[in-house]
Amino acid sequence: MGKRKEKITSNIGWSTPDKICVRGLDLPNEILGHMNLGDLAFLQLTGRKATPEESRVFNAIIITLVEHGITPSALAARMTYMGAPESLQAAVAAGLCGLGTVFVGSMEGASKMLYEALPQDKLGTGVDLDALAVETVEKFRARKAIVPGLGHPVHKPVDPRTPRLFQIAAENGKSGEYVALIQKIQGVAEAKSGKMLPINATGAIGAICCEFGFPWKIVRGFGVMARAIGLVGHILEESENPISYELWQRAEQEILETSGPGAK
Repeated sequence: MGKRKEKITSNIGWSTPDKICVRGLDLPNEILGHMNLGDLAFLQLTGRKATPEESRVFNAIIITLVEHGITPSALAARMTYMGAPESLQAAVAAGLCGLGTVFVGSMEGASKMLYEALPQDKLGTGVDLDALAVETVEKFRARKAIVPGLGHPVHKPVDPRTPRLFQIAAENGKSGEYVALIQKIQGVAEAKSGKMLPINATGAIGAICCEFGFPWKIVRGFGVMARAIGLVGHILEESENPISYELWQRAEQEILETSGPGAK
């Protein structure tokens, strides 16, 4: 027999026959009726209650990510629901699987980029943000990669969510060197590319998450938790006002007309 391993531990939650504890707080008496969903998410992630200022900023981040129309993730969820209406959770999962480097998950890339350019231990040391911005953009251009958090197929020249997020962050003490850096990166990227590259919502969120000090590897999770809410809404609408069957039939017909037998 090998040496016995240390006991399994977790600081997130536990239950007994008469008690449920989440991050050291009694769920029925200290959380229910006292916290909103965003505040509970913050508690779950950090192990402490959010300050009123942190609550306003964090809730703004989460709410921003809930909904953005008939996006690829919404279409995937709706199409999956059409094929398997008995499995709502599979439809939500199908939509969430598409949250990556292009949609929603790009805030992970933005926060990772900012941390690599400006490690947390360099904050407040007088680092030249302009030079960092140029260096960062050049690194992405050298490998012909998209700078995460910049550009949007619809919202130009400004993503309307971005200035509002930055305003809320500034009003609540979460606008520092990371927000300044991504703004400088945006300016450099536009100048060097000659293209309109607004800071999109995920870029703004990535920078604000760095202001909180959240690890970049968990930042995409904020999009996952928020978009799940939006996808449940899409699935409910799909059950009442379905569009997936029509989209499927139109795609089949148009492909037949352009690529099938006798196509012109």
